[in-house]
Amino acid sequence: MPSYLSLITNRHQLAPTLIIQAYSEITTNATMRIFTATATTAALTILGQTTAFAPPRKQCQPTSPPNRRSVTIAMSTSLSTTPSMPTHSPATSLPNQIYNWRGYQTRYQVSGPPDADHTLLLVHGLFVNSDHWRKMLTGLNHTQNGKTCRVYALDLLGSGWSDKPNRNDPTAQSVDGENGRFINCNSICYRDGQSSSSNNNNNNNNNSKKRPRKLRSEATLKNIPLGTPAGGNRVASSLELRHPLRSPYNFYTWAEQITDFVHDVIHAECPPPSFPSSPPPVTLVANSIGTMSALQSVLDEPNLFNGVFIINPNFRELHMAEVPLSALTMPLVRQIQSVLRNNGHGLFKTLATPETVTQILKEPYAVIDAIDEELVSVLLDPLLTPGADEVVFDTLSYSAGPLPEQQLSSSQFPNLPVWVIYGKDDPWTPALRVEKLRQVGRPGEDVSTVERVVGLDGVGHCPHDERPDVVNGLVWEFLERLAS
Repeated sequence: MPSYLSLITNRHQLAPTLIIQAYSEITTNATMRIFTATATTAALTILGQTTAFAPPRKQCQPTSPPNRRSVTIAMSTSLSTTPSMPTHSPATSLPNQIYNWRGYQTRYQVSGPPDADHTLLLVHGLFVNSDHWRKMLTGLNHTQNGKTCRVYALDLLGSGWSDKPNRNDPTAQSVDGENGRFINCNSICYRDGQSSSSNNNNNNNNNSKKRPRKLRSEATLKNIPLGTPAGGNRVASSLELRHPLRSPYNFYTWAEQITDFVHDVIHAECPPPSFPSSPPPVTLVANSIGTMSALQSVLDEPNLFNGVFIINPNFRELHMAEVPLSALTMPLVRQIQSVLRNNGHGLFKTLATPETVTQILKEPYAVIDAIDEELVSVLLDPLLTPGADEVVFDTLSYSAGPLPEQQLSSSQFPNLPVWVIYGKDDPWTPALRVEKLRQVGRPGEDVSTVERVVGLDGVGHCPHDERPDVVNGLVWEFLERLAS
């Protein structure tokens, strides 16, 4: 571990290269390093130079369906043309469907029969989208031991082909999942506000009345047990849950999008003859930072779900509770984050190329052959839409929020199966810390919340895309466990 003390105490005299080195050493995420290091170099060199922001956001308009076998990345290489959402995903050939969530358009895909035996909802990771689940959406679309799956995958707000509103937009602020979440907070929960409005208009909003109220907590938790990269134990003296920018791009917002999606889309599509009493429970599958959104949705509405299958959880190296010597290092991190938000947009667009994305993916992917033109195209094209760069820098400034151990050890976490799998060659997720999740449990209980942990040899951060045959097989095992 580098000596941050010597760097931070003299931060006002640091050359740009030293600031970049410090920031790169704090984070192990290649996406952050490549984009932010280059942006920081130029921004610190030309401080004060005005960088144009993206043009106003336009709604996604479908174009003609692509040919999956003739994927082209020509669109990605020309920044003068803004990509638009195709009618069908080039990665899965499934229709791109729209879920209107709280006034915003969000994209989702679905495969499998409506009356399937199992219902899954896939939650993607950082800066990607539902197309990253291409091999699970298509790989589980068959009968296994006489059982079938209905598989949904959505683009979280701000990701993929979903809308990307400015964080300060009043509507975006109103849908923020942090509203009404914390004690001594005057903000109003979106559902409470909608319910109140409906009652004032003498309308019967049955959906709102059936939903549970949020579990309120302090905005800053104290003395929270967490893990270490070496598989040890430590106690975080404080764990800040609220986004420092008060941005709606946070795990609580995305958790509410997930639970609303279950109510509004999945349950609405369940045919009554097949499920006469109540809709079937949903199994969550999450990758990377999608883990926190999925776990939070379970904490918010446990009755909707029957299990969580986690793939390579992310422990968020830039979280205030994770950064070494945070009292000293966080001021530097905050400065760099501010520089990036104010000066990095033009450089982000310059760096958003197939070559750069390919290079980034080569770090987390241990199976390099899985990085093909199709993958690069479906991940990059949505990042070229207006507002995407602002969401990226917003997310890079999100040094707060829940963490996996804190969520899994909550007294409110329900008694449902949780499996965790991970690639042993993942440079971003410490293997020993993942293994330590076997010992995480609710207070006063000797049984771990995590039922099973499986490490996969020769696989990186995205096993579902690197070794889909193995991962899909484990998903089927998990579904059989839930049915037993």
